[in-house]
Amino acid sequence: MSEAARLAPQLSGRAWIMAREQTAGRGRRGRGWHAQGGNFAATHVLRPGGGPAEAALYSFVTALALDEALARVAGPAARLSIKWPNDVLLNGGKVAGILLESLGTGGTLSHLAIGVGVNLDQAPGTETLDPGALSPVSVLGETGIRVTQDEFLPVLAEAFARHQARFVTYGFAPIRTAWLARAARIGQTVRARTGTRTHEGVFETIDDSGAMILRTPEGRLAITAAEVFF
Repeated sequence: MSEAARLAPQLSGRAWIMAREQTAGRGRRGRGWHAQGGNFAATHVLRPGGGPAEAALYSFVTALALDEALARVAGPAARLSIKWPNDVLLNGGKVAGILLESLGTGGTLSHLAIGVGVNLDQAPGTETLDPGALSPVSVLGETGIRVTQDEFLPVLAEAFARHQARFVTYGFAPIRTAWLARAARIGQTVRARTGTRTHEGVFETIDDSGAMILRTPEGRLAITAAEVFF
């Protein structure tokens, strides 16, 4: 992501930037980690068009691309699903995550950096997990299939280009439909932690902005940003 921010002003078009190893990886809420060699860490840089609200929907575009790419490399026995807002699950454990960062100056959005991390070779330790968080898993550990970084990148890039073209051409509606078909725990009770508050309810759907719609005893809530626990 840091390299993407450095290179973005020089790029004439879109680009993928891949790290062989990351010693200063970062995730949501500034969390850091060391991405070990053999796992996948890459950032896609593009000019999204539109404003920040539209750019945020690329989280769903990327999740669909990740789900498709993992299905292709992990084989038919892999059980994949997408966890709102930005994780992909393999056999119920977290195998991949997504981080979006806007790039620009003076409040303008010039580029979007989409960071993708996938546990291809090994899963990180569980010592830093929040209570109730899903355990991390790896493609190799769950399927016995070894996929290299160089093998995974073109598969993901191709899937992303296809889903992005659909998003640009037809808008969010078909992306939303496809995402809901792959979503984890639709129709089931989940907990969404937003800052210091936790909301519990039935995960009904996502709306046209990508917000999670929870049915709670107090009524329906639209959750725009949260950590979700099953």
